[in-house]
Amino acid sequence: MHSTHLLLEEPIRMASILEPSKASFFPAMTKIVGTLGPKSRSIEVISGCLKAGMSVARFDFSWHDPAYHQETLENLKAAVKLTKKLCAVMLDTVGAEMQVVNKSEKAISLEADAIVVLTPDEGQEASSELLPINFDGLSKAVKKGDTIFIGQYLFTGSETTSVWLEVSEVKGDDVVCVIKNSATLAGSLFTLHGSQIHIGLPTLTDKDKEVISTWGVQNKIDFLSLSYTRHAEDVRQAREFLSKLGDLYQTQIFAKIENIEGLNHFDEILQEADGIILSRGNLGIDLPPEKVGF
Repeated sequence: MHSTHLLLEEPIRMASILEPSKASFFPAMTKIVGTLGPKSRSIEVISGCLKAGMSVARFDFSWHDPAYHQETLENLKAAVKLTKKLCAVMLDTVGAEMQVVNKSEKAISLEADAIVVLTPDEGQEASSELLPINFDGLSKAVKKGDTIFIGQYLFTGSETTSVWLEVSEVKGDDVVCVIKNSATLAGSLFTLHGSQIHIGLPTLTDKDKEVISTWGVQNKIDFLSLSYTRHAEDVRQAREFLSKLGDLYQTQIFAKIENIEGLNHFDEILQEADGIILSRGNLGIDLPPEKVGF
């Protein structure tokens, strides 16, 4: 529950303002959000996070399935009981995120100046020459000379684990690209981000709606992190969807700004959302690095 006002001591005098507040009188208003992933999902580690001050646990549905996240949530509940530290739950949607699918999970080596084709045929096996993606509209959204980034977000910024591509030509539904730096992609899933390219995917996808209406309802999530928010209407539509899901009408929406389109509509998004998340990793692809630290 969130208080709508602060209780103040009476009478208010300068001396009382300058003195430290009573610890039991003013609750901490700052919250620390921690993402629970593969390295931070055990009861022991989560307990440590709670003791260190984590007050909101973020569950990122770009990775793994609801069953996996449910196991993590059960560990969170156990850690809460163990530490007697309360913790809210945030569901982070996938949103309009393009992804490269590597079903074999074999490492993919890409060499600078070589050619690689991005194809919407997810049945193809990922290789150094061909990368299947989860979006069939990329060929209509890009043109020759556009820049595309592929990697597991910008975790390290290392150019050996992420790759920059330049669109060379479009062939039907496929996009032919020149590799700009040598890199090795390791894992089953990689984010694909087009620099300053409009992607015609809904902000709240059918997959997101299914996860929210099942996992989200079951666990009565406190916050929804709305990935790739681009307009105020995205927030309004998400709020309308939540209003039809029982207790989730109370769930607060944090709009996640991840590209220049969302940044251009920042003020109107702020008016509709309960909070804003600035994804500096993805913003760093659309903007010069020195502009991201604003």
